[in-house]
Amino acid sequence: MKVSICIPVYNFDVRELVSNLIKEINAQDYDAEIILIDDESEIKFKDINKDLHNQVDQLIYLDKNIGRSQIRNLFLTYSKGDYLLFLDCDGRIIEENFLTDYIQFIQENPSTKVIYGGRSVSAELPDQKHFLRWKFATERENLPVELRIEKPYLSFQTNNFIIKKEVLEKVRFNPEFQKYGYEDLLFAMDLKSEGIVVDHIKNPIFNYDLEDNRVYLEKVKESVESLSQMLKDHQLSLKLSEIKLVKAHNVMNKIGLKSLFKFFFRMNKRRIEQSLLKGNVSLRYLDLYKLGLLLDNPDS
Repeated sequence: MKVSICIPVYNFDVRELVSNLIKEINAQDYDAEIILIDDESEIKFKDINKDLHNQVDQLIYLDKNIGRSQIRNLFLTYSKGDYLLFLDCDGRIIEENFLTDYIQFIQENPSTKVIYGGRSVSAELPDQKHFLRWKFATERENLPVELRIEKPYLSFQTNNFIIKKEVLEKVRFNPEFQKYGYEDLLFAMDLKSEGIVVDHIKNPIFNYDLEDNRVYLEKVKESVESLSQMLKDHQLSLKLSEIKLVKAHNVMNKIGLKSLFKFFFRMNKRRIEQSLLKGNVSLRYLDLYKLGLLLDNPDS
């Protein structure tokens, strides 16, 4: 069994990540390849990572940024493995047997097609400037495997998963949506609609590149805009109906409170943003903010 380790790179130093992967590959003599595709990073990051072309199997530079979905599909063109392991470029290996845990699970469960390993962030409290992203990660994203198994598709993320190549050839990431947000859940729901099981194991990647509160809020806006575009398509809207935010959006429309909520949101939007920028607030404020953005979107 050959594994292709696929890392989309954008404005990040991936030398440590690559080094740790190579160390385990060599120590265990695994049949694995490492492929990096740079999605039009800034020159300074291309310079930082340029020497990796002597260490990895392929280092490809794109002349135009193609976004999170298309770049993952592009790995199909270059990979030779039976399984593709996707890792975000800002991840850090924290388990000595990271690759081994995936490979052993596949060997013990030969029918498995998709496996998500999880994610983690520092247990130490960050400063207030970075608190909001950290709080969301610790309370909503970094779930223990026991909870992830209960909702295997809604708990799926693209930062750290392995997939059988023939499955990705059949169920690709939707290339219509290039902006940040919800492309992972849309992909998970596409897998569900095809009857493809997503397995979960405890094999996390450490994510330590936390955005500050203001940058994170901009990404939240972008993600809600992306979700709004998805919901314009009736079939996609049905697939995404299990998402908590979409459920709230549909309820507001159904009971006729959309206009009233939009009025409330417009009156209080600035106040909610100021609260979120402080960092250490209840995530209910973030839920309220997302719902307001979605309902107030012209396409919603």
